[in-house]
Amino acid sequence: MIKRLFFLLVLMAVVLSAWMLYFSHMPIPMRAESQEIDLKAGSSLKSVGQQLVDQGILNEPWSFVLMVRILGAAGNIKAGNYLIERGVTPYGLYVTFTEGSITQASITFIEGWNFKQVRAALDRNEGVRHMTMAYTDQQILAEIGAKETHPEGLFFPDTYYFSRGASDLDVLKRAYQTMQTKLTKAWQERESGLPYDSAYEALIMASIVEKETGKPSERPEIAGVFLNRLRIGMRLQTDPTVIYGMGDRFDGNLRKVDLIADTRYNTYTRAGLPPTPIAMPSLAAIEAALHPAKTKALYFVGKGDGSHVFSSTLAEHNRAVVKYQLRRSGNAR
Repeated sequence: MIKRLFFLLVLMAVVLSAWMLYFSHMPIPMRAESQEIDLKAGSSLKSVGQQLVDQGILNEPWSFVLMVRILGAAGNIKAGNYLIERGVTPYGLYVTFTEGSITQASITFIEGWNFKQVRAALDRNEGVRHMTMAYTDQQILAEIGAKETHPEGLFFPDTYYFSRGASDLDVLKRAYQTMQTKLTKAWQERESGLPYDSAYEALIMASIVEKETGKPSERPEIAGVFLNRLRIGMRLQTDPTVIYGMGDRFDGNLRKVDLIADTRYNTYTRAGLPPTPIAMPSLAAIEAALHPAKTKALYFVGKGDGSHVFSSTLAEHNRAVVKYQLRRSGNAR
């Protein structure tokens, strides 16, 4: 009986060892080329395993948890942001998380930036391999598999971590795919009855809301104003679109002559949305465009502190202009 029990224990040990060797060295079938994972300080081994499942890296957490426990390193996982690349094995994950890789670089794309600023930030980044400096915007879009022909607004503003030497195309592709994922989800959960024909039109509106926002909490109210204008056929009359249409001609001052000079982006001279986004909108701006405030306001004017006064009639709006703009400029008291 004792011999049989001993034999079973030995057999179980052999099977467990064989399983461990197989599991730990088999490449993980990741869906994406790479995946960021941010391990928070104080994360337990169990929560790390579940996070790997939630982010689509592992199919189930228990095999990885058991492997790390057998290796005696359950308490050695280090917090940090890691870039997991296709072809990594569970043992490779274990080594990465316990040694705490410091080979990563990062870049931050700021909400409200235009694509020219995105490209400049990539060109300045010393951790990235520069492949697109001589590319046109359209060549970049073709290389990353984008179906759009204009790059503005297609890249999600965030901080991206990557292995040093990764190409700028890799970074842009991740930012593009992130925007596609977030926009698609937000579009599926949108309010009914919005005057958009597509998610792309919502992205255009979100970019306008982003550029008009001085106070983040006002995003839904600003979106509500612009949607009210669209519904009644009123022109959007928003300065940021005019500025975008001017391109390099804009010198920091917007003049009356600029407001009447027609371009594809001049929402004073043309009705409806401009043809493309004018900047990278944040997720909050996208949500505002798809879940606008219920308001009767058709106008707003800046108070000088980043916030706005909203009005439902032109008379109310004109009084607010006198109070907050003309008085501030010294033309009225």
